[in-house]
Amino acid sequence: MGLEKNLTGKRIAILATDGFEQSELIEPLNRLRALGASVDVISPEEGSIKAWKKKDWGLEVAVDRRLSEVDVSEYDTLVLPGGQMNPDVLRLNAKALNLIKAFNKAKKPIAAICHAPWLLIEAGLVKGLKATSYKSIKTDMINAGAKWADEEVVVDQGIITSRNPGDLDVFCAKIAEETLEGRHQRRKVA
Repeated sequence: MGLEKNLTGKRIAILATDGFEQSELIEPLNRLRALGASVDVISPEEGSIKAWKKKDWGLEVAVDRRLSEVDVSEYDTLVLPGGQMNPDVLRLNAKALNLIKAFNKAKKPIAAICHAPWLLIEAGLVKGLKATSYKSIKTDMINAGAKWADEEVVVDQGIITSRNPGDLDVFCAKIAEETLEGRHQRRKVA
């Protein structure tokens, strides 16, 4: 499904906290590692974070690095999994927003799925951007200035968005593709 790319030598950060949608972190983590990328789960917490799986708590995932120890220069791409709780908590975290803004300023790919575009809104990145999200935050996206589209995956200037776990195949393939493309020099910086 377009995942035949070799990401050896690429470093990818997945930013999350408790309440991330399990499949939206686990699938990109496993698929990108299988392609050769070095992938770190980054969180404000130490130890592990707990997934939300449909209607109850799911797996615990080890945190590779604390958010306070991370610099954008160490990574090629940032992935933001959804779930309702995870992005809602992270959008109140100044360090998380600063990391997202730093990736944008560096013009590196940023991928957000489901409710994670809330983080893009909070970081001021969606105005004028063609993007998608989970349907319940469509109005939030539009009110923030996004050109919202009901599509599996939307890429605008290296910012990748998808709607829900059903879009993970194309979402992961697009993350790999954009990571290989690298910096997006024409990106507007908020």
